[in-house]
Amino acid sequence: MKVLICIGGPTGSGKTSLAISLAKMLDTGIISFDSRQIYRELNIGVARPTSEQLNSVEHFMIGTVSIQQHYNAGDFEREGTVILKQLFKDKEYVVAVGGTGLYIKALTEGFDEMPEIKQESSDWVEENYRQNGLPWLQKFIRETDEDYALEADMNNPVRLLRAAKVIKSSGRKFSDFRKGAIRANDFKVLYFALCPDRQILYERINRRVDEMMNDGLLTEVSSLFPFRNFKALQTVGYAELFKMLDGEIALDQAVDLIKQNTRRYAKRQVTWFKNQGSWLQLYSMEEKENLELIKQHLYDLENGSDH
Repeated sequence: MKVLICIGGPTGSGKTSLAISLAKMLDTGIISFDSRQIYRELNIGVARPTSEQLNSVEHFMIGTVSIQQHYNAGDFEREGTVILKQLFKDKEYVVAVGGTGLYIKALTEGFDEMPEIKQESSDWVEENYRQNGLPWLQKFIRETDEDYALEADMNNPVRLLRAAKVIKSSGRKFSDFRKGAIRANDFKVLYFALCPDRQILYERINRRVDEMMNDGLLTEVSSLFPFRNFKALQTVGYAELFKMLDGEIALDQAVDLIKQNTRRYAKRQVTWFKNQGSWLQLYSMEEKENLELIKQHLYDLENGSDH
């Protein structure tokens, strides 16, 4: 029996460490389903695993795409499926880890084709966004597709624009197009989501942002400043420091904004994983406890008693 074990959860919850410990235990590799760690130019700001961590277990889908490339969940599904098949030739288990729900759904359930967008609908969305900015776009998504609003990175205008255009053009929710027939797989999937205490999570996030700044995040962002309008860089940790480099805000304001926006993003991630129904929530902060629980579920699955 082939089993894909998915470790999800919010940013800063300890997914990377748990996934590496699990992969070592099962002697297998790790597929990342993080839509930002996939870009090779992004490192500190996306909390990419350290060199030591990357060398301890074979990782896939980290640093494989340039920010200059257009990349989406459909691309991830195609590439991830190939890697998964290769790994399952020699391995009974594969570990997947990340926080991008759309990517792991694409890998495990298949990716629905989106409808063609009418030009007038695209123009209407673009014009409203140009005149009214991100707050208008966020409001439009929340009012027309609450399900997608819970799942999406609401600070990422690129994804919101795409969703808004599909909604406006089709007259249907964007999330409706993710509810087609789930693809049949020749492997089992187990889903586990880390769900730490919110206060502890927020403290971890604040501390990690400070560590990122100490590790050279500003230098990393400064080197990417010429590319600041690229879609891949319209994201938390980069957008705020670009504003600082543009002279719009002070450095301490930018750091506070990164913390605030990361906490908001983490809150949406927690909501998404809880709302899926298929993800078993791991509330313990102890990695050993979580590993034991995962081992028990694997045992139950192999012995036909998994619920």
